[in-house]
Amino acid sequence: MPDFRCTRRMEFVETDMAGIVHFSNFFRFMESAEVSFLHSLGLSVRFQGERETYSLPRVSASCDFFRPVRFEDVVETAVTVAKLGRSSITYEFNFVHEGQPIAKGRVTCVFCRVLESDRLEPIDIPPDFRTKLQPYTASGAA
Repeated sequence: MPDFRCTRRMEFVETDMAGIVHFSNFFRFMESAEVSFLHSLGLSVRFQGERETYSLPRVSASCDFFRPVRFEDVVETAVTVAKLGRSSITYEFNFVHEGQPIAKGRVTCVFCRVLESDRLEPIDIPPDFRTKLQPYTASGAA
């Protein structure tokens, strides 16, 4: 199964007083990697269809940390689709620096139609969207 990979150089503003990238930034890194992944497929986390607007709000997010990274370290993020449900997508993010795993995260989002007043209604993932994600889905996860 292929994965999508992107890199990011850690910024000074992302570090804490000890010079280590603060854990909370990894949630932003996951979202940024997800958006880059979807853009690479011609998709997005919020978009206008022919008649409706669609969105992928998060319903769960977690991250486990193995070792610290610091200002100017370059981190590679591998994105895979851990599970492709009827209306939900669970991504797995593996963060690596110099060949060493530094963190592993998961985010689950739900495919929704945006209604008036920005209310959200979960719906089935459309076939064309699903087809583009399928090659990045872990075996047996669909």
